Amino acid sequence: MDARLTPEQAALRQAAARLADTLGPHSVLALADSERVVQLEQAITGSGWRSLRSDGAGGVEIALVAEELARGLVDVPFLGPVLADALRPAGPGLTLAVGPTAIDARGATRALALDGTRLLTAPLGPPADGVDLTRVAAPLAGPYEPAGEISAAHATRWQALAISVTAAEMVGAARGAHALAVGYARVREQYGATIGSYQAVAHLLAESLALIEGSESILRYAAWAVDELRPAEAIRSARIAKVYCAQAARTVCETAIQVHGGIGNTWECLAHLFLRRVLACAETFPVRLEEIEVGLP
Repeated sequence: MDARLTPEQAALRQAAARLADTLGPHSVLALADSERVVQLEQAITGSGWRSLRSDGAGGVEIALVAEELARGLVDVPFLGPVLADALRPAGPGLTLAVGPTAIDARGATRALALDGTRLLTAPLGPPADGVDLTRVAAPLAGPYEPAGEISAAHATRWQALAISVTAAEMVGAARGAHALAVGYARVREQYGATIGSYQAVAHLLAESLALIEGSESILRYAAWAVDELRPAEAIRSARIAKVYCAQAARTVCETAIQVHGGIGNTWECLAHLFLRRVLACAETFPVRLEEIEVGLP
């Protein structure tokens, strides 16, 4: 495995980063800015990223986009549509169902689900808010209906992709939370000095950075494995990445809240949005240690 990004992959990552930095919510109040959301939706639709898999992209490319969008708290659908597209290429209005709930349901009318090797589809009910304030969920409004079948190998690779992409979102959210905390530590002063100059704070931020770098390494391997290793090995790599990234990202986000001090526990501070995203992603295709046959600290 070559861990370096190709020029095309680097350009894709930069494009996703620019979009997230330009149109992502930079405050909690911005979540209610309908004009911004419309512009963001148009940009994501125009990018074609929701059909990356059916357009021939690999797990690495999809994970790179997911990571950058989560870093910028992009609050229009990507995860649900791109995973639905990986199961069966379809037009707009389709997202992914996980259990009785569809994720990324903003603008969707139907959800696609995988049961073994069978594809199922169902209509959606009215959207509802969940833990993750940047993502709209919706309950299913009717029973599942058959929508085709895929091979066992395709199903296993898709599961590896789904787990890896949710891990990528957690890494992206951790990066966003860490950047937020570093920016705050540079300007917040106590006793005549910025709090980032104190070792107690600097060490916390350094430890968070080490967790992020470790998460990126294990994630990159899992995303590469989706297409390059045998299906069973790919899903095992994805599960290991999910367990590691979930623990690391939660620690980083909680550290970001701690660095902010009292303001970190207020509604106006963006830090809780990153934590919410991590917690929601951890419970989307959750993985237990028993499933990967190794112990992780």
